[in-house]
Amino acid sequence: MDLSKLRKKSFAVYGLGLTGISVINHFKKNNIKDFCVWDDDKIKRFKFQKYLNNGNFSKKLDKVDYIVISPGVNLKKTKFSSKLQKNKNKIITDLDLFYQQNIKGKTIVITGTNGKSTTCKIIEHILKKNKRNVQVGGNIGKPILDLNIKKKSFYIIEASSFQLSNSKNIKPNYALILNISKDHLDWHGNFNNYRNSKMKIFSMQDKFDYALLNDKNLIKIFKKNKFSSKLKIIKSLKYEKLSNKIKNSHLSLKSNKENMIFIFELIKILKIKQKYFLKVIESFKGLNHRHEIFLKKKNISFINDSKATSFEACKFALSSNKNIMWIVGGQPKLKDKFKLNGLSKNIIKTFIIGKNFKFFKNQLDGKVNFEISKTLKKALISIFKTIAKTPDKEISVLLSPGSASFDQFKNFEERGNSFKKLVKSYGKKYL
Repeated sequence: MDLSKLRKKSFAVYGLGLTGISVINHFKKNNIKDFCVWDDDKIKRFKFQKYLNNGNFSKKLDKVDYIVISPGVNLKKTKFSSKLQKNKNKIITDLDLFYQQNIKGKTIVITGTNGKSTTCKIIEHILKKNKRNVQVGGNIGKPILDLNIKKKSFYIIEASSFQLSNSKNIKPNYALILNISKDHLDWHGNFNNYRNSKMKIFSMQDKFDYALLNDKNLIKIFKKNKFSSKLKIIKSLKYEKLSNKIKNSHLSLKSNKENMIFIFELIKILKIKQKYFLKVIESFKGLNHRHEIFLKKKNISFINDSKATSFEACKFALSSNKNIMWIVGGQPKLKDKFKLNGLSKNIIKTFIIGKNFKFFKNQLDGKVNFEISKTLKKALISIFKTIAKTPDKEISVLLSPGSASFDQFKNFEERGNSFKKLVKSYGKKYL
């Protein structure tokens, strides 16, 4: 459906965060006038009063042609849950609206549980250095509808399971599922729903498109569904020698190394020479809040891994460092379990922060030496005092919370920035 037909349709926009606002701006820009909005948050609603449909949003949900839902809206827990379930066939996302446009260029959609953002940024870095026009959006920060589709570009899209679960018309030229582990089960209900939401990136592809996978179970599901795209099964051993040639400390994290095999395969499809790639990758700088080594003081490294919001995400930092002073805690994910196994040997001591300290105490009791600090400030003061007693020992001070930030912080970025600020402040006193 092109824009001329969309202008004749009616819409309800549910959720007024970054994505919802980008949808409203998209409608204004393209002269789509028949829409109303809603957010369960009164403050957000107040800013868009003229689009509230005089408080009759519930009735409007039955009448509109489409309901554009934001990624964070849980259909089972929101105010108009029953109406949304009733009108589920009308629900679309900003990704659907993006693909309804006359896109010039190629789209690369990346999803998975861990390492999506870093993989997106590495691909962007490589393509830009190779003099390709590149734009990045989606779950990585910039809403997808804010991208300039008039340019002939490569559009790199980080797609979350929330977006994919409610999307219907995504058609990537290149689709990658990096890895799958249990996450967001409170939102999806169970692992099968979570995994199936990821697999939707292949459903609209045709024989000219590419699907990149290395997980055996996902490959089986792909073949069972008889998706039309060209399946590229990626084997780690095929690129082992190439992986060993990469010299970049920002890519030392185990998850990044594992996801590099997808990038190797993609650049091969895009006909970028390996020699050129190896030279370019050396200049790549890592992402903020993802195993970000932001300060080295003598024999002590301070690592901000605030983006690790599940234990599965923590494992990569815990396996990539030794002599760790580990700060953990926050709002835990449903059914998340901390199975340290062989990782305990890398941890000197654990400092539990956040309001849910009892959960982490129960998870870690008997596995590691720990103390309940409750706040980042108290944890760091205790860490600095401990370091002072063994000044010559190499130590990694790691914030890898293994949980969401919402019990004490607005988001993981605020949590990571607070950590960095406190380290620099108290470091002057204790180091």
